[in-house]
Amino acid sequence: MKQLNEFERIPLGIFPTPIHKLEHISKKLHTNVFVKRDDLTGLGLGGNKVRKLEFLLADAKRQGAQVVFTTGGAQSNHAMLTAAAAGKVGLKPILILKKRGVTERLGNQLLEHLMGTEVRFMDTDDYADIYAEMDRVGQMLGVPYYKIPCGGSNALGSLGYVDCAREIREQGMHFDHIVCAEGSGGTMAGMALGAKLFLPGTKVHGMMVDTDPFDQITPALMREAAALLEAGVEIGPKDYHLADMCGPGYAIPSQEGNEAISMMAKEEGIFLDPVYTGKAFAGLVKMAAEGAFRETDNVLFLHSGGAGGLFAVL
Repeated sequence: MKQLNEFERIPLGIFPTPIHKLEHISKKLHTNVFVKRDDLTGLGLGGNKVRKLEFLLADAKRQGAQVVFTTGGAQSNHAMLTAAAAGKVGLKPILILKKRGVTERLGNQLLEHLMGTEVRFMDTDDYADIYAEMDRVGQMLGVPYYKIPCGGSNALGSLGYVDCAREIREQGMHFDHIVCAEGSGGTMAGMALGAKLFLPGTKVHGMMVDTDPFDQITPALMREAAALLEAGVEIGPKDYHLADMCGPGYAIPSQEGNEAISMMAKEEGIFLDPVYTGKAFAGLVKMAAEGAFRETDNVLFLHSGGAGGLFAVL
């Protein structure tokens, strides 16, 4: 198996991110709940995309790119962090975003404005249209360009969360369960593969906040990332668990998500967002209520960031 340090990467974040126990929430949920603070990765407002971008932007630089394209919804945390990271390493970011959600200068749109990022909107629900537009704009610019998929969720980007699982092992605690949001697939796939490689006995639960076919996306990305690592492992349904926490729709706040945001804020002074982490934490609360965790279990919640989205809720 190849080692993660054999892959080129550009240091962008502050690692390892801390893990600490949520004392009040643990008492409420009758199990031991911890949080992995990947909202404190150090770039922009922090978040899970920093780990992926270390690998992806290293690949862009290796290929001689001058421009980096990426996409997402209007309030995409990934798009905002890609802009921040690209600028930091001397690449020009261009964001081509779906014209869906809050497009006004609020939340992540405000942060992109502060960075002077070029943002274009497309009125489409099909990412294939957006990737085609990236090629059109890139060819018109006439310079080498690099396309990062929505969420940075490809095999290379997923290595960021394989590495996060290795980091958790080195932080010295055993976790029976890890719970994270699944919005484009790469974080969940990387974490599930990383747990298989580095965290024996840990079950990873992906809380789906969109309606994409994650039962197909998750194992496919796990297999592709495993192939990059030459890991030689079999991937099957027993290696992960998925739960539907989308509620009324992607990027539409849910009642249980909002209640989870309030619980975390009131009990622990930590802020979640309504699109990803609020719904994911609501999934953890629901699992606890359904008896999925024992009182002696250690349950780790991955706080994958997204604070900018809080300030775009109209």
